[in-house]
Amino acid sequence: MSHADKMAEFSRREKEQLAMGGANKLAARRAAGKLNVRERLEIFFDPGTFREIGVFSRSSRPEAADRSPTDGKIIGSGKVEGRSVLAVANDMTVLGASSAATNMKKIEYIRSLSCDKGLPLVFLGESTGARIPDSMGALGMAQAGQNPAQYRRLRQAPWISALLGPCYGSSAWYTAVSDVSVMLKGAVMAVSSPKVTKVALGEETDPQELGGLKLHSEVTGMADLAAESEEEALGLVRRTLSFLPTHAQEPPPLAEPAPPGGDQEKILDLLPQESHQVYEVRKIIRTLADKGEFLELKPKFARPCVTALARLEGRTVGLVANNPAHGAGALTADCCDKVISFLVLCDSFNIPLVMLVDTPGFLIGKAGERQKVVGRIMNWMNALSLVTVPIVSVIMGKSYGQAYLNMAGGKYSSAFAAWPTARLSFMGPEPAVNVVHSVRQEEDPQRFKELLGRMERNVEPWDAAGIFGLHDIIDPAQTREYLVRMLELHTDRLKGGIGQHLLCNWPTTF
Repeated sequence: MSHADKMAEFSRREKEQLAMGGANKLAARRAAGKLNVRERLEIFFDPGTFREIGVFSRSSRPEAADRSPTDGKIIGSGKVEGRSVLAVANDMTVLGASSAATNMKKIEYIRSLSCDKGLPLVFLGESTGARIPDSMGALGMAQAGQNPAQYRRLRQAPWISALLGPCYGSSAWYTAVSDVSVMLKGAVMAVSSPKVTKVALGEETDPQELGGLKLHSEVTGMADLAAESEEEALGLVRRTLSFLPTHAQEPPPLAEPAPPGGDQEKILDLLPQESHQVYEVRKIIRTLADKGEFLELKPKFARPCVTALARLEGRTVGLVANNPAHGAGALTADCCDKVISFLVLCDSFNIPLVMLVDTPGFLIGKAGERQKVVGRIMNWMNALSLVTVPIVSVIMGKSYGQAYLNMAGGKYSSAFAAWPTARLSFMGPEPAVNVVHSVRQEEDPQRFKELLGRMERNVEPWDAAGIFGLHDIIDPAQTREYLVRMLELHTDRLKGGIGQHLLCNWPTTF
């Protein structure tokens, strides 16, 4: 066979591999309004930068080799805003992107490359689960579990998943171990499909009820970001990467500083005069952050607290804020999980934290206790004690009880300040009168009012600042400047702003 013949064979085989599942299946996807896997990669990466690895891979089973180009999973590298990023992208037109021996070797290769070389890894998920002929029987199972590190996360580099269709098996597993997940409206993530569920349990299950966007964005919290279109989902993955470092041994990238999102002199107007009045804390966050540089994670899950990536004068920061617009800002068991996962993300990738505090404490009662709230509160405290990036906390309103500590009160913060409007105590003045003096407002309004006045005088921040329990009491209009200065002051220059990553192996989903 001549060189020319070999090159012709090369071209023929390459064309077959790049054709995915064939013209009919690709046409069906277009008719359904779905992008194919290579179109997704073209949209996601900077133009012309994606380089596929393993183009000529196929099923290890001879009977399936001719109908399994790339074995249904494409891996490779490319550039996102000029930075190198790795990808695994599932091709549903090839055997439903089902997991099998060859494509799992490909995933292992790219996963190891991410961990060993410090490169972000993106999963573009859409798959049917395990390939049954390959997995059935003792022979099939004996081939599994050959790499104990397959699902290990030490967070050497960021992993981000996009759920772009039905996601069972590997697409679900790798989403669960990713740092951030983006879920497309209409996508589904579950252990097994409704068909398998029906066979196993004998029950009809709607795919969206089983694992749709509403479930994972509002109930489980496993979807960090939601998208209406595939293009938006891919754009959100790119945007998330812009806040994160390439790997754990470097600080996040600096962006061009932008003006603040609002008038600093009017920020106090966003806080109600009365402590029991509700308000939307996102308005305060957007006023403080660089304009347009606010990416909230899990916005519909555990809504009494807000977790978001943002920028202050171009520097990436992680924001944790209580939101009185939901449940008066009282923290729940789900809030614990939400904040812990965010602390893990920020500490693992050298992102300093800002805490904006206004909470009456933890929501108590039977529902919380049945959700193991005691254990979750302590998990939060354990995680907080392991954070090694700077934490700057500002108490804007209420900070009562155990929540004072969970929101980084005292020495849990590198810099700890309060607005003059802050109120600090073991509990709110009203319930304290009942507990301490056994006086109820409806029974003795005059005595209650007198005792309440005494309690309220003791909750203002001056006494705490007087014993240096607070580092500063600041003018609300100076909050942005204070945050910028304190984050700069507490950056560890000797270590280049790199933390100790004590949370790098914290469970990814809990």
